Amino acid sequence: MNRKYASVLAAALCAAFAQAALAEDAGLAVKDSVVTTKVKTELAADSDTKSRHISVKTKDGIVALTGKVGSKAEKDKAEQDTRNVKGVKDVINKLEVTE
Repeated sequence: MNRKYASVLAAALCAAFAQAALAEDAGLAVKDSVVTTKVKTELAADSDTKSRHISVKTKDGIVALTGKVGSKAEKDKAEQDTRNVKGVKDVINKLEVTE
């Protein structure tokens, strides 16, 4: 199962970065759907976040994170990962901590 997950993750990464590169090369602003895909990929790649419990929505480069996480550290890490994604202008972190 880990190989299958890694293959899906690699494909998502390739698609997200290729689409972002094309948009940037054309001089266009990075589309919200590309930002959302890149954020989801970043969260999935980070073992400190349980991305399956995090919903990501982007509007005009502003990313909203909702869902439930297990700790304040996980909430903060998800926000940090999101802020590190190119094209993210701001983050609204509405993740709930359920300890």
